[in-house]
Amino acid sequence: MDSIWTRTASLPRFAPLKTNLKTDVLIIGGGMAGLLCAHRLSRAGVDYALVEADRICGGTTKNTTAKLSSQHGLLYDRLIRTFGAETARLYLEANQAALEEYRTLCRDIDCDFEEQDAFVYSLDSRQKIDRELAALDRLGFDAEFVSDLPLPFPVAGAVRFPRQAQFHPLKFAAAVAKDLRIFECTKVLELMPGKVVTHGGSISAKSIIVATHFPILNKHGGYFIKLYQHRSYELALENVPPIRGMYVDEDRKGLSFRSWGSLLLLGGGGHRTGKRGSGWRDPEAFARRHFPEAKEVSHWAAQDCMTLDGIPYIGQYARGTPGLYTATGFGKWGMTSSMLAAMILTDLAQGRDNPYAAVFSPSRSILRPQAALNLWESALGLLTPTAPRCPHMGCALRYNPQERSWDCPCHGSRFTEDGALIDNPATDDLSRLPHPFRTGGSV
Repeated sequence: MDSIWTRTASLPRFAPLKTNLKTDVLIIGGGMAGLLCAHRLSRAGVDYALVEADRICGGTTKNTTAKLSSQHGLLYDRLIRTFGAETARLYLEANQAALEEYRTLCRDIDCDFEEQDAFVYSLDSRQKIDRELAALDRLGFDAEFVSDLPLPFPVAGAVRFPRQAQFHPLKFAAAVAKDLRIFECTKVLELMPGKVVTHGGSISAKSIIVATHFPILNKHGGYFIKLYQHRSYELALENVPPIRGMYVDEDRKGLSFRSWGSLLLLGGGGHRTGKRGSGWRDPEAFARRHFPEAKEVSHWAAQDCMTLDGIPYIGQYARGTPGLYTATGFGKWGMTSSMLAAMILTDLAQGRDNPYAAVFSPSRSILRPQAALNLWESALGLLTPTAPRCPHMGCALRYNPQERSWDCPCHGSRFTEDGALIDNPATDDLSRLPHPFRTGGSV
């Protein structure tokens, strides 16, 4: 179940930490967000170090669809209605700035960077498309209505964003990481103000950035309420007519499309982690119906952290944690958001203001309907009298027969059938695990 990216790129290796260390900025987590933070600090001449519990880009980054875009679904109409036009404008401007940063870096990196137009389509609602276009016109962005797409089904309409981009995430990461100060296989055992303890030694730092996908510190920030995780499934297909552009359904349960070379990357089957889902069955059925000559080259799954209001949490970990920062909740747009996170967090860690920091502040209101649903799922997980339990906060795990894993419906931790940790926020393996088919639990 390797992604097409892991099959076609080689990442550099780094030794683990074997001594105590003192630095100005410590970054925890070696995914794209962590690497870009380290890269920007290195270019600025700031003393930094990055620690990764396993290998760099071994988690969410390797499973991305690798779209670089400020078009994040039909978002801007909702942002204006919820937060006002100024916040929506800053969100758009920030993501466009992140895209430009990638465009500049990729001039000197062989990472299959391609400019592509991006499209969000609706199968049945022209009204949704028109509202989004009106919102973007209010923000002064050059979006366009499109009715005919090179997809094998009709649509009610689509919003076109010009000059967005796509790339090979691991080729890019390999080039960015090669000269950075990174310690792999260095797991953080304890996190305290200005200091962490790892298997290889302790690290003191003036600022600490937690870039671990789902924040690992429970006692601050309330991220176990503010986040949930969502899975989606990807196929890489050959013998398919080429499709230029990047396409995504406005419905979260819909399909997405982009090409890489001669392959079509087809995604779908999304569901909340730990809940029942169709997995690869939906995109596979679509491919059989519309591309009967297609051959599957690879398939994989991605997991994304979702916030209460659709805006990532990037900034100070919590109001009472000066010098501690985080970046999480990127939704389905982790590559663009990783660059945006690096831009904001490296400014904050150096004591500089950032024009976009207030929009993405993790301390904004949690009074959103999704918070009640997250609390309800947590209560159900805690009260369900089945084993095994997630070591994160004690919720009952459910067996996922499609992916042969134990998944947590509360916060999204995942484990292999043997109990090895796959996805956080849990930080430890399961110590005791019954046979899945004797528990009756399923996803």
